[in-house]
Amino acid sequence: MTVKFGTSGLRGLVTGMTPALITAHVQAFVASCDTGGILCVGQDLRPSSPRIAGDVMAAARTMGCRVIDCGALPTPALALAAQAAGGGAVMVTGSHIPADRNGLKFYTKTGEISKADEAAILTHLTDTHPVADPPGTLETETQAADAYIARYMEAFGQGALKGQRIGVYTHSAVGRDDLMQILTGLGAQVVELGRSGHFIPVDTEAVDPATRAQIVDWVTAHSLDALVSIDGDSDRPLLADETGRVVPGDILGQITAQALGAEIIATPISSNSGVTRKGFKEVKLTQIGSPYVIAAMESAKGRVIGYEANGGFLLGFDAMGPAGPLTALVTRDCTLPIVMTLYAGRRGGIAARAAQEPPVVTVADRLQEIDQTKSTALLAQWQKDPAARAAFLAPLDKTERSMDLTDGLRLTLADGDVIHIRPSGNAPELRLYIETNDLVTAENLLGLALKNLKAAL
Repeated sequence: MTVKFGTSGLRGLVTGMTPALITAHVQAFVASCDTGGILCVGQDLRPSSPRIAGDVMAAARTMGCRVIDCGALPTPALALAAQAAGGGAVMVTGSHIPADRNGLKFYTKTGEISKADEAAILTHLTDTHPVADPPGTLETETQAADAYIARYMEAFGQGALKGQRIGVYTHSAVGRDDLMQILTGLGAQVVELGRSGHFIPVDTEAVDPATRAQIVDWVTAHSLDALVSIDGDSDRPLLADETGRVVPGDILGQITAQALGAEIIATPISSNSGVTRKGFKEVKLTQIGSPYVIAAMESAKGRVIGYEANGGFLLGFDAMGPAGPLTALVTRDCTLPIVMTLYAGRRGGIAARAAQEPPVVTVADRLQEIDQTKSTALLAQWQKDPAARAAFLAPLDKTERSMDLTDGLRLTLADGDVIHIRPSGNAPELRLYIETNDLVTAENLLGLALKNLKAAL
C-alpha cells in the first residue's frame, strides 16, 4: 500500500494520494469528528501540496463545511488559526519525508486528532456521504501567519534577542520567512542561509552528517551565536549552539518547560531521561507520536506541557513569556523552543545553558527505505529471543540488563546505556536511539549499532 492512515494522519506516495482517496478520508473526518462545521486548510511547499489542498477543500465543501483557505503556512500557525475560528483543520504536508510523498494532518476543534478520532475516521471511511446542497462556502485567510508571529512578539518583547547574531537555515521550510520575521522582530541580527527553490526533506531529529558539517561551517564563517532551522511544515525545531553543535530537541523541551514553570511533563519514552532528574512534579512517558503525548497531557491536571525527541513542543496551559502571555497551543510547535532557548542563552551562550541540563546524552539516526513488514518481523523475533538480542549486542561489546516494549524494542544495557529500535509509524524507516553519559560514547555506539542493525536486516 502506497498510502497509510495512522498516528500522523494520512501519509504516503504522492501517486497514491488520489482525489478519490483524499475525498474519502476528508469526508470520514468531517462526519466523525467535531470541526464545528468549519475547516481551515493549510499546506507546505511541496510541489504536490496545492493540488492536494484543492482536493481537501472540495471534499469538505461537499459536506457543507465552511472552508477557510489559509494557504502556505506553518502547521502550528494553522492550528492557531483554527483555534481562533472555533473550527477544525487539515494541513497538507509530508513533514520531513521526501517530496515524492505527502500527507494530511487532521485537527478537530480541540486540536490534533486522538487515537479515538483515528478509529472513528476509519469506521466511517467506507460510508456514502450525501452531498450538501448548496455546498459549503470557500473563504481565503491571509492573516493567519501574522497572528502566529504576533503571538511570539507579544510573549517575548521586541528586545528579547537583542545583540544575538542568528543564522537561519531556511531550505524549503514553509515557515522560513515567518521564523526570520519573528527573530528580527525580537531584536536578533538574522543571517539567512541555504534557501532552496526545491523541496529538501530535513529531519530535525536525525540530522545527517553532511548537514551537521555544513552547520559548523556556517556558524564559523558567519560568527554566529546560534543557528536555527525547522522541518518542512515547520512544527519541529533545529538549533545549533555557538560551536555549531546541534542541541537535541528533547533538551530544547527540557529548557523550555523549566522556563515556563511547567509542573507535569508528557514525553515519549525515546526522549532524554535526564528530564526525570529536573524536579518536575511528574513525568509521563508515552509511546512515540504526538497523539500519545496529547492523551497523557489530557489525563494530567495542572501546568502540563508535552514535547518529543524531534523538538516539537506542545503547550497545555496558559503561560507567561518574558514580556506577555502565551495561550495554550496543544500541537507541535517549533518556534517556542527555539526562541525560549535563545532567550535562555542570551548572556552566557547556548552551549553553557545546554550544559546545565542533567548529564545524559541522546543521539538518533535511521535506516531509510526499509520495508515496515521486514523491520517489524525482525523486532518481533528479537523480542521473543534473548539469544538473538545477545547476538546483536555481542559485536558492540554490550550485554542486556532489561527490555522495555512500550514502543519498539528498548534495551537498557548492563553499563546503563540504552539502545532503542523502532519502525517509524509514518515512513519506511527504522529508527535507532542511543542514550549514554557522554557524546563520544553515544556517537560511537550509534554508528556501530546502526551498522550491526543494517547487517541484521
